[in-house]
Amino acid sequence: MADITNTFAGIKSPNPFWLASAPPTDKAYNVERAFKAGWGGVVWKTLGEEGPPAVNVNGPRYGAIWGADRRLLGLNNIELITDRDLYVNLREIKQVKKDWPDRAMVVSIMVPCEEAAWKAILPLVEETGADGIELNFGCPHGMSERGMGSAVGQVPEYIEMVTRWCKANTRMPVIVKLTPNITDIRFPARAAQAGGADAVSLINTVSSITSVDLDSFSPEPSIDGKGSHGGYCGPAVKPIALNMVAEIARDAETRDLPISGIGGITTWRDAAEFLALGAGNVQVCTAAMTYGFKIVSEMIEGLQNWMDAKGHASLDDVIGRAVPNVTDWQYLNLNYVTKAKINQDLCISCGRCHIACEDTSHQAITQEVNGVRRFEVIDEECVGCNLCVNVCPVENCITMEPLAAGETDKRTGEKVSGDYGNWTEHPNNPSRVAAE
Repeated sequence: MADITNTFAGIKSPNPFWLASAPPTDKAYNVERAFKAGWGGVVWKTLGEEGPPAVNVNGPRYGAIWGADRRLLGLNNIELITDRDLYVNLREIKQVKKDWPDRAMVVSIMVPCEEAAWKAILPLVEETGADGIELNFGCPHGMSERGMGSAVGQVPEYIEMVTRWCKANTRMPVIVKLTPNITDIRFPARAAQAGGADAVSLINTVSSITSVDLDSFSPEPSIDGKGSHGGYCGPAVKPIALNMVAEIARDAETRDLPISGIGGITTWRDAAEFLALGAGNVQVCTAAMTYGFKIVSEMIEGLQNWMDAKGHASLDDVIGRAVPNVTDWQYLNLNYVTKAKINQDLCISCGRCHIACEDTSHQAITQEVNGVRRFEVIDEECVGCNLCVNVCPVENCITMEPLAAGETDKRTGEKVSGDYGNWTEHPNNPSRVAAE
C-alpha cells in the first residue's frame, strides 16, 4: 500500500494523523488510548506556567450547531488550557513518550508574554524527551483576556518576538499555532518564519457565540445565567481553514514553511484536501470528540486506498499538488463556459432547483414543458452559477457541462474560445487592460 509515514518539521510519525491540543490530549490515559487506536502523534493539551493551574468552569463547556439529522457541524468551546498540575503533566508526557517512542509527542505551551516565563518552562518540557513544542497563539477565549493566546497571535511583532525567545532557548522544533481571528493570515505566518519557527499549525478556533437561550436570554453554554464567547471548531470551519492553509502555502515569503493543517477534519478526504493545499500533516480534535479515537483507522485506510487508486506512492506525491491551482479571482478564465444539465432519469421533480433559480438567480430552469411538470435548463438564461447543483437533493442529478471550443453560448451569442489558458482574451475581463 501507499507509504503514509510522515516527517513534519523533523518529527517522525507512522502516519500524518495527529490529535490536536485539546481535551482529548489532556492526560496519559487519553493519549495512550489514542496511540493504541493508531494515531500517529499528539499535541499535548496546553501547559501553563509553574504555579496554580488554570481553573475551568464546573458546568457546560460546549455549545453546538447541528445539521437536520442531528449531525454535529460545529462545536463552541469555552474550556481553558490544562487545569492539571504542571509537573503531573510533565511526568505523564515523559512516560508516554518512553512507552511509545515511534509516535510524535509535541507539547503545547502558553505562558505570559515575558521572556523569563518561556525560558523557565522550555527546559522542563525538553527534559521529558518530547519531540517538539507548539506555541499556542490561537485560543480566543479566557486566556486572551490575560494577554495570551490570540492576544499574541493577532500581533505579528509579538509572534516573532516570542518565537525568537523559544528558538534561542530550546533544541526542540518550534511549531507556531496561528489564530484565524485576524484579517490576513499571511502576516502572522511571515512573523513566525522571521522568528525562526520550524513550522506553523492552523487554524485554532474561531471566536464565536453559537446560540442564545430565548427563555433565559443567556448565550450558550450558560454558566449560572451568563455566557461568553468561545472557540468554534468542527466541520463548519473547514472552508476557513483550507483557505488559510492555501494562503500560506502559495505566499512567496512562506511557501517553504511547513504547515500542520487543522480545522474540521473528519474523514480521509478532508485530510487529503489539506495535504493537497500544502499541509505537511493534519491535526484532528472535534471528530475524535464526536466519534472516538478509532476513527483514525478509517482515515488511514481511506487515505491509503485513495493514494493506491491514484498511483500516489507517498505523501510527497500529494502534498501541495493543488497549490498551483489556487489563484486570485482576476486570473480566472472568463472564456470558460459551463451550463447546467438535468438528468431526467434521476430527477425526482421536487422543484428545488427551479424555485432557487427563479427566486434568487437567473430564471433559467422551467417547471413545466407542454403542460407537464418537468424541470429543464434554459441554456439562453443559464450563467453556469451551479446553485441548482448545490440545492438539488439527488447526487449527480444536475451536473455542470463545459461548452466545447467553437460552440456558441446561446446566452451571449459568442463562440467559446478554445484557448482556455489565455485569460486576457475575454473582452469583459476587468484585468485585461492591466495585464496588457
